[in-house]
Amino acid sequence: MTSDALDGTRTREWAGRFAESVHATEAELTELDQQAGDGDFGANLTAGVRAAGPLLDRLAASAGPGEHLGALATAFLDEVGGTSGPLFGLLFQALGRAAGSGPELTTGALAEGAAEGLAAIRRVGDAAPGDKTLVDALAPAADALRAAGDAPPADALAAAADEAWRGVRETASQAARMGRASYLGERATGVPDPGAVGMALFFASAAGTVRTLAPHLAGDQPARPSDG
Repeated sequence: MTSDALDGTRTREWAGRFAESVHATEAELTELDQQAGDGDFGANLTAGVRAAGPLLDRLAASAGPGEHLGALATAFLDEVGGTSGPLFGLLFQALGRAAGSGPELTTGALAEGAAEGLAAIRRVGDAAPGDKTLVDALAPAADALRAAGDAPPADALAAAADEAWRGVRETASQAARMGRASYLGERATGVPDPGAVGMALFFASAAGTVRTLAPHLAGDQPARPSDG
């Protein structure tokens, strides 16, 4: 196992940082969703990471990346209401399936899982890039992972996070075609899609905890957040 391998321990740390990022930005997520949705996205995402905590904690110290991602999937698929929870669960499920039972989550497995997760989400949600949904962050992230080739997972995930945030910022100028935002018309113009923001949080948390959304939404923050 190489020093930069994404093993079970590091995958668990990624999940933990994702939870920290969600808790730190819940108020901002809620505010965004109050402008462009039902206002419950922050609470739903928080419910997902909170439900995942005990499942992750029950895993053996030797558990691989696939088991950790599977625990995330179970929490989001079984415990989170609304539309977004199950969609995030489909991504985690696909990533866990791609990881398999091996000790490391490779860049190739990340790319495969992201692509399969994107396909599943599009089948279930019937959303396409440009519809102002979480697909607008996941699709460019999946493309970045595929383009990363044999790059170390940390570098591939940094590129995916950067592209996901770019996709988030682009949703601000898009007209929503799906969900409640599609009924709000001009009221949702200029507001990034909260689901896309949540997706970017997941990829960005591979490197560090996101403490606030503002610099990322403004485009003046590097892809690797600080834990300080």
